[in-house]
Amino acid sequence: MVKHSYIGKTFEETKNKAVLDLQETEENLIITMKDEIKSLFSKKVEIEVIEKREVKDYIKSLLKQLLYDMGFQAEIEVQMTHDIPTYRIYSNHDALLIGKNGKNLNALTFLIKQILQKEIHYNYRFFLDVSDYKEKNDKHLEMLARKIAKEVKETKIEVKLDSMNSYERRIVHNALSNNKYVYTESVGEEPNRAVVIKPKED
Repeated sequence: MVKHSYIGKTFEETKNKAVLDLQETEENLIITMKDEIKSLFSKKVEIEVIEKREVKDYIKSLLKQLLYDMGFQAEIEVQMTHDIPTYRIYSNHDALLIGKNGKNLNALTFLIKQILQKEIHYNYRFFLDVSDYKEKNDKHLEMLARKIAKEVKETKIEVKLDSMNSYERRIVHNALSNNKYVYTESVGEEPNRAVVIKPKED
């Protein structure tokens, strides 16, 4: 993963210099302020620029190395959805990689995010999946949310779901965001934060 450094008088000027030099659109670059260089008569800024496609490739290499270090032989397939990569892992140890309720998969995702944050100082969005576990789990959560929403609509009694991580809560919120009869709220503190599905007032 190549990190490019540029120096200029202002952030805007330096950013434009990077865009021209790399022949990329700003949307395809990660641009962060690295330093302000002050002297007696002038001030300059230094920025660090990384191409997003290189970050995507870096994550794949990092993931493969981490899995190898943990004793897993795995193939990794990258799929893009709305410019967000999903790294799908295929191995002979799916259950172990996923863990109970996806805990091992979530821990691996967290580890990569921590390494990435340290490397590029940017919240780069990506997803990890083992075979199609997360895809199936997402669909299960959407179906559960709609089923509970139907019950709440009929009974007018709110329902609190089991504790979920932030990603799973977002799935539920999104599934019911346009529902005419119920709305959702997250309550509690991590790691016991949960979604409550409530009836809308007539």
